[in-house]
Amino acid sequence: MKLILMGSPQFVVPIFDKIASRHEIVAVFTRAPKPVGRKQILTKTPVHIWAENKNIPVHTSIKDFQTLGPVLKTVDYTVVASYGVILKDDVLNAAPCINIHPSLLPKYRGPSPITSAIMNGDTESGVCLMQVAPEVDSGDIFMCNGFSIGENETTLDIENKVSEIASDMVLRFLESPEKYPAKPQMGTPTFTEKVTDNKIDWAKTPQQNHNQIRAIGGWTTINGIITKVLETRIENGELKITKLQPSGKKPMTWKEFINGQHGKCDIK
Repeated sequence: MKLILMGSPQFVVPIFDKIASRHEIVAVFTRAPKPVGRKQILTKTPVHIWAENKNIPVHTSIKDFQTLGPVLKTVDYTVVASYGVILKDDVLNAAPCINIHPSLLPKYRGPSPITSAIMNGDTESGVCLMQVAPEVDSGDIFMCNGFSIGENETTLDIENKVSEIASDMVLRFLESPEKYPAKPQMGTPTFTEKVTDNKIDWAKTPQQNHNQIRAIGGWTTINGIITKVLETRIENGELKITKLQPSGKKPMTWKEFINGQHGKCDIK
């Protein structure tokens, strides 16, 4: 089949790579490069870099869609995965659009289904392959596969699971689309938003803070030092920091940090 792929983050790359191993990719759409880090270096998305390495034409604006011209008439499907752009009628009507969504819809529609599931302490989630509809994440479902979320698994761990599961789902669907008729979503939708403030609130429970750190990371002040908390565990009902990164330093274990502070520990 001839496909258009639309996506941006790293966990999408293995999915697109497996699709490209069996199908012809005529174009890739991804988010435009943006400034990253202290030096604000203009950085391409992982999908952008992947497509360039594969010599696949890359577009960083959805406005380029109609410039594909006659190529659009040859496209069998557009496959979307965490693209981050709402698709309009010109895209939806050009070829059937299927979307990879990392939750068990209609739960967790919106931009942050993985982090929302972890922050809420969910022990199960899944991947849905669905039709793209004008209303975000409201389309009919072709198939869903569930998976478990471990008590210490992070967003990266779950993204790796999604990559593996979604790759298989898309390939099976493209091989025999007629085997997977679309069915309406059942149940009451819930919605997600992106969380931008990840300062740790020590008034919250240990489990809530552990879930936040697994989902989006966190920062706090220890002995007056602004510190990223990279990894935690719950032991006997208490939150234990196991890995952290003080400002201007490399990541280190809690033992290494506290030894350097001569045993002093004032967390705010």
